[in-house]
Amino acid sequence: MPSVPSLGEFEQIVLLAILRLKDDSYGVSIRAEIAKRTGREPASGALYTTLERLQRKGLLKSRVGEPTRQRGGRAKRYYVVTAPGAAAVTRAQRAFRNMLHGLKLPGDSLA
Repeated sequence: MPSVPSLGEFEQIVLLAILRLKDDSYGVSIRAEIAKRTGREPASGALYTTLERLQRKGLLKSRVGEPTRQRGGRAKRYYVVTAPGAAAVTRAQRAFRNMLHGLKLPGDSLA
């Protein structure tokens, strides 16, 4: 059985944003979803570098949409999480939950 790649924090955030956005997952919407949910404004360069890396790992696929007048004739690139991507983010989130289980963090009610 092939191993599931480990993910960094930002990679997890990007994958989770794409899963939330479903069919509307393109660069600007992903960035907005991350900002909305985390309060972080990722730099465009960091986001696109991460999207490319996740594709190389086989955790994402992308397709180019139709050119639009609103974008000056340019097309959006849409992203979808692959089965290995979903498995990787699930594994990473389980690991975090397991590490948090039973801990009482200052100012938090996760325990």
